[in-house]
Amino acid sequence: MKSRKKAGRRALKEPLETLIGANSEINGDLVFSGGLVVEGRVLGNLICREGDQGVLTLSKDGVIEGNVEIAHQVLDGTVIGDVVATEYVALQEHARVTGSVRYSFLEMAVGAEVNGQLVHVSDEVAPSPDITADVTSLHVEVKN
Repeated sequence: MKSRKKAGRRALKEPLETLIGANSEINGDLVFSGGLVVEGRVLGNLICREGDQGVLTLSKDGVIEGNVEIAHQVLDGTVIGDVVATEYVALQEHARVTGSVRYSFLEMAVGAEVNGQLVHVSDEVAPSPDITADVTSLHVEVKN
């Protein structure tokens, strides 16, 4: 387990290639490679280019409204959508996730919140967020 944690932290030192500043808003899906820092707002899905082991850093004031599918993630802001981290996800003190979190390795700080499911994905099983379903209520009527 320790070697995987070290590998995750090594990947987090990936050079920054894309920055979405605090006063910026992106509307639509964003496909990228390398390192991405989100300090602003993204209204759409974040996806790392196929074959790339990307790194996402979401700042304390950053907001993502969409699904996030990136190998390595450090989240300290708000995500409204599903998170898939095929390698490593760190939920820091101010992280707020509304949706499922699928991960291979998880680090969660005191104060982080997940309103949804935490699902560990082993190396043999590929992540597939489309197979979950939520049941919000059940109504049963009994007739005499």
